[in-house]
Amino acid sequence: MIEALFKASSLIEITVLTVLFYFILKFIRGTRGAGLLKGVVFLVVVGFVGFLYLSDLAGLIHLKEMMKWIISGSTLALIVIFAPEMRRGLQRLAQSRILSPLLHEHSSAVIDEIVGATTKLSKNRIGALIAIERDVGLSEYVENAVKVDARLTTELLETIFYPGSALHDGAIIVQHDRVAAAGCLFPLTDDPTLTKSLGTRHRAALGLSEETDALVVVVSEETGRVSVCVEGKLVGHLAPEALTQLLTELYSDHRKARSLPKKKEPDTRVLLAPPSDTGNGKESPTPPQKEEPAR
Repeated sequence: MIEALFKASSLIEITVLTVLFYFILKFIRGTRGAGLLKGVVFLVVVGFVGFLYLSDLAGLIHLKEMMKWIISGSTLALIVIFAPEMRRGLQRLAQSRILSPLLHEHSSAVIDEIVGATTKLSKNRIGALIAIERDVGLSEYVENAVKVDARLTTELLETIFYPGSALHDGAIIVQHDRVAAAGCLFPLTDDPTLTKSLGTRHRAALGLSEETDALVVVVSEETGRVSVCVEGKLVGHLAPEALTQLLTELYSDHRKARSLPKKKEPDTRVLLAPPSDTGNGKESPTPPQKEEPAR
C-alpha cells in the first residue's frame, strides 16, 4: 500500500487532485457555496463513507449496495446544489485573458451598450470618457482609480457620468467586456501642433491613445459630439451608426490591433479642433473651429 503511493502514476494523480481541490476551494471561498461544501464533505465522508465502511464490516451487503448507489448518484445533486458557483466560474473563465480574444460575440453586445449610452449622453449634453482596453493593459490606471468590476450596461454608464455623481469627472476603463474602474485619470497629450481650444477631456483621450492601443470614446459636454481617439488620432462627428461600425472594426478583432483606415481624400469625420472640454463637468465656450483633414 505504501509502496504504491510512491509510484510515478500515483504521485501525478495526487498532484493533479491537490491542484484541482486547491482551485475549487479558492474559488468558493467567501461565497455561500463554502458553507454548503463543508456540509457536503461532512455528509459524504462522515456519513456515507463511514456507514459504508461499517456495513462492510458487519456484512450488510444490501445496505452496502444501497450506499454505493446513493454515492454514485450524488453527482447530480452536487451539480444542482453548486449551480450558481459553477455558473459564476464559467463566466469568469469566459472573461479571462485566455478565452476573451476568442469569444467575439460578447464584443458586439458591449459595443451596443456603449453606443446606446453615448447616444443618450450626447443627446443630454453630458460629457463622458470611455477607454476600451485592447492588447496593451491599462491596469496601472485601474489601480489608481475606483474599482468597479461590473457588467457593462447602458444604465451603468449613464449613472457613472451623471452630473453631480462622485465619478462623473473621470474616465472609465473597459477590460474584458466589463467596467473595471471609474474615476480614472489619463496622461494629457504633449502634441504641440494641437489647437489650444482642445479641452482636457479630449487631450486625455489623445494622451492615452498615444501611449497605448486603447480605444477612447469621448462625448463633448458643450456640443454633444461623439469622438473616438486611437493611435493619437481623433475621429469626430460620429453618428451612432458610424460609431458602431468604427468600434466593431477596431475592437471586435483587437488582437490584430488594426489602425485607422488611411484615405487619399480628406476624411471629414476627423476633428482636429473640437470645442474645448475641460473634463471637470464644465466646458469653456470657444469660437467655431474649422475642420481639417487628418494628418
